[in-house]
Formats: sequence, C-alpha cells, structure tokens
Amino acid sequence: QVQLVESGGGLVQPGGSLSLSCTASGGMFSISVMGWYRQAPGKQREVVAGITSAGDTNYADSVKGRFTISRDNAKNTVYLQMNSLKPEDTGVYYCHARVRMRGDYWGQGTQVTVSS
Repeated sequence: QVQLVESGGGLVQPGGSLSLSCTASGGMFSISVMGWYRQAPGKQREVVAGITSAGDTNYADSVKGRFTISRDNAKNTVYLQMNSLKPEDTGVYYCHARVRMRGDYWGQGTQVTVSS
C-alpha cells in the first residue's frame, strides 16, 4: 500500500515561516494530485493547496500570496512553504495524494502552531 510521511511541523511566531514536506512510498504507483489540508479545533478539515502532476496549482483564498505548494514527481514528494504565518493558520496539516488506479491516501498529520 501507499504510505505518506510528513515532516516540518512545529511552533512559530506570527509573521514567521515554516516548510512542510510529504513523501509517498510503498511500491510502484502514479500520483495525479497531491495537496495539503488542515483542521483547526472544532472545525472541519479544509483544503489549503493542491498541485497536479502537470504542475497546476490552486490555493484557499485565506493563504493566497503567503503559501506556495510545489512537487517533485521523481521523488513523489510535495512541499508547502508557509510565509507570513498568522494565528489563524494553526491546526493539524494533512498530506493527501490521489493515486492512479488505487485511490486516495492521507498522511498522519503534523501540528502547526502559530503563537507569540
């Protein structure tokens, strides 16, 4: 099966930066879309950013201009560079991959806390 392993979460102060990464492994497969979701306490999970294998990206309105998603197809890795962080960005960030002929897979989540 496919496993997604995330890294890069942590504690930062408002205005700071943080970089997340997620690598998919577990055999021979092809990923069409990779992305990041987040969930704050008491709220539903929401999409943050997504990127296709062709490099097309989209972002939630709340993070446009501050976050950048990128992808290394050869390494099956997706990244999320987060700048100008706000307390409202606090939450558990989940990596997602849509794998061709297999389905959807999720990482375990990594905590991002923005606080002074």
